[in-house]
Amino acid sequence: MKDININGFKETIIERTDYPLEKCKEILDKEVTAILGYGPQGRGQSLNMRDQGFKVILGLRRGKSWDQALEDGWKDGENLFELDGAARRGSIIQFLISDAAQIQLWPMVKENLNDGDALYFSHGFGVVFHKDTNIIPPKNVDVILVAPKGSGLTVRNHFLDGRGINSSYAIHQDYTGKAKDRCVATAFAIGSGHLFETTFEKEVHSDLTGERCVLMGLLQGAFLAQYEVLREHGHSPSEAYNETIEEALQSLYPLVAENGMDWMYANCSTTAQRGALDWAPKFKDTLKPIIEECYQNVLSGEEARISIKTNSKADYREQLEKELREINDQEMWQAGKQLRPLRPENI
Repeated sequence: MKDININGFKETIIERTDYPLEKCKEILDKEVTAILGYGPQGRGQSLNMRDQGFKVILGLRRGKSWDQALEDGWKDGENLFELDGAARRGSIIQFLISDAAQIQLWPMVKENLNDGDALYFSHGFGVVFHKDTNIIPPKNVDVILVAPKGSGLTVRNHFLDGRGINSSYAIHQDYTGKAKDRCVATAFAIGSGHLFETTFEKEVHSDLTGERCVLMGLLQGAFLAQYEVLREHGHSPSEAYNETIEEALQSLYPLVAENGMDWMYANCSTTAQRGALDWAPKFKDTLKPIIEECYQNVLSGEEARISIKTNSKADYREQLEKELREINDQEMWQAGKQLRPLRPENI
């Protein structure tokens, strides 16, 4: 374990060496982990557990996800079951379906929770916003969370590359006295690299804010704003795309990931440094009130209610695909489709 102290805020980071694979297997020796759902997180976490030799089964509806699982080597009736069949067999139930689907399936999951079982989430949404979801775990089970800081695809790809992904963990309810060990062992079983502690509330509040802001919403908005400004002033699609996206993702952002923002600044020209240092405070002053507004919307539950209402509609998938097509059809991303194959590694 590694203790860190940032401006007086002390945290303990749990590393892989604290819970080596054999220790995790000892902790989970008598457990059967039933993963419900085969979306990005369900697929990534289940395959990583299976590849590392843990007792894991899948619970899915028959259809597209079921067929994908069969292609991935899961065996019908052996480690692949319909949802209620898997829930009935599991002592740790990983509830990894969408937030809206969790509301619909909660009665079935609750019915299959036995005394001393563990209920596992990778997102605190259902429990934190229980007034809207009605997901209130019974008192006689452990309730735990492991939230990888990346998509399920990243969870899987990092594992295949021999790397781990940072994850947060939380203990919402420790009925058995073993909740932390079960949680941490499962975290490393799914491919985490190191863990930091949080709560269900803090996880969902930070996650919803991040997704709406710098991780996705703000990123798309900022990229599009700059691209449009450049195009409106006569720059070609190639120039606007490269200056907005290609240079950011392929050159500069990896430097930030490697050693921090100051490292990226230090490896750019003095002209770039000066402009970035001058303009960064203006963007911060403009954006901070917007991010604060977003956070307050998350805190009040308004964002959760919007998501539940929208994602529960019968035509949700159809409308989602329409909105995603609108992004895909933007000139900026159409330019990207033609320019990405021209990267040196692709030629």
